[in-house]
Amino acid sequence: MPYPTLVACRHCDALYRKPRLQRRQSARCSRCSTALYRENAAQLDRIGAITVAALVTFLIAQSFPIIELDANGITSQSSLLGALVVLWREGMQSVASMVFCATFLFPLIEMIALLYVLLPLRRGIVAPGFNLMMKALRFVRPWGMLEVFMVGILVAIVKLVSIARVIPETALFAFAALTLMLAVIAAFDPRGLWDVVDRLRARGTDRSPSPQHQHPHHGEGRETPSPTTAREAGLDCCHVCGQLEARQPHAHDRRCTRCDTPLHTRRPDALRRTWALLSAAAILYIPANVLPIMNTATLAHDRGDTILSGIVHFWLTGEWLIAAIVFIASIMVPLLKLSALGLLALTSQRRSTWRSAERTTLYRIVEFIGRWSMLDIFVIALTVSLVRFGSFGVVTAGPGAIAFGSVVILTMLASMQFDPRLIWDPVPGATQERLQHTKEHSND
Repeated sequence: MPYPTLVACRHCDALYRKPRLQRRQSARCSRCSTALYRENAAQLDRIGAITVAALVTFLIAQSFPIIELDANGITSQSSLLGALVVLWREGMQSVASMVFCATFLFPLIEMIALLYVLLPLRRGIVAPGFNLMMKALRFVRPWGMLEVFMVGILVAIVKLVSIARVIPETALFAFAALTLMLAVIAAFDPRGLWDVVDRLRARGTDRSPSPQHQHPHHGEGRETPSPTTAREAGLDCCHVCGQLEARQPHAHDRRCTRCDTPLHTRRPDALRRTWALLSAAAILYIPANVLPIMNTATLAHDRGDTILSGIVHFWLTGEWLIAAIVFIASIMVPLLKLSALGLLALTSQRRSTWRSAERTTLYRIVEFIGRWSMLDIFVIALTVSLVRFGSFGVVTAGPGAIAFGSVVILTMLASMQFDPRLIWDPVPGATQERLQHTKEHSND
């Protein structure tokens, strides 16, 4: 039995009644400050128009060269797809696949899926396969990294200026515009579309209030203790659409009645999977920093550059800002993710009640910064495809690139497998807290 008038925080499991929000308003959890949901119906036209523009710009960015190098009359230019072809031909299929998925496949799927569900909703129609498209959108969104790729382009330009004249091309400006559009799209929470669809479906069937729209089993007409947790109230929250359904202890293979996703009180084996992925990432972190990430062959020398040697090169040449960016993204961020996730997994396994709100904030930070470690991989892809001057100079990807890319992916998977609600399960007194909806005006 679903309870559409209730919402549970995805980070601490606190249970609330849904208020009716006005335009540009959002509801935030009073327990851990996580955004619960926001009113999206008024944004459909704007987000739809921006997504169409982003898709057109995306096609332009993929079709033209990004930058051109001119070294004493010898020129070289490359598009993103051209860089992928070079990596693939040089036997770096793993690196090519990472870059292809993060900068082409997943962003394209996100824009197409979003348009597929948004355009019919503007006319009051639910598109066939809506559930499937929403699941695809939820899956690919964390893996699209075009904004990181744009920063990678800028870092590559600074690095290549010392060896050749850099000429900006059409795709560079297209990627810059695309980054701004995708920032607006990323601020849009697609989970609110499930509520829009529910209202359309209810209007189409003209159904009257049924028992599933009443309050949970706390008695007819009584207010639910606020906020208890969904777990204490005997409810399970769907991790895809957010719908709450009554728990059935003896039922097997339970699925959400709205999106047909398997239901679990907590993510199965969350801590075991987190520890396994973290252990693999920690092991690969050593070769990622020790092995050459890039090999440079010229008439004068043939050397391999590690991440640290690249940072030192930027620092010694006076590019202190670029050196700081690469150091933070490639050294500090992976180390922070490994340490933070290890702390979260260890304290949750021991059922610690220490600073639960701060640990939840730490988890949100890990979720946000996870993708930025891919910066070095994107710089490598561009540099390898552009520095193709025959015997005068050639850059190839090194084995450290595969290890480093694997560390990034494994740490992102570890953060996805960790269930932040485990942080709050041992915390007493949840039922004595009070409901507080913070309505915020967004700048969108």
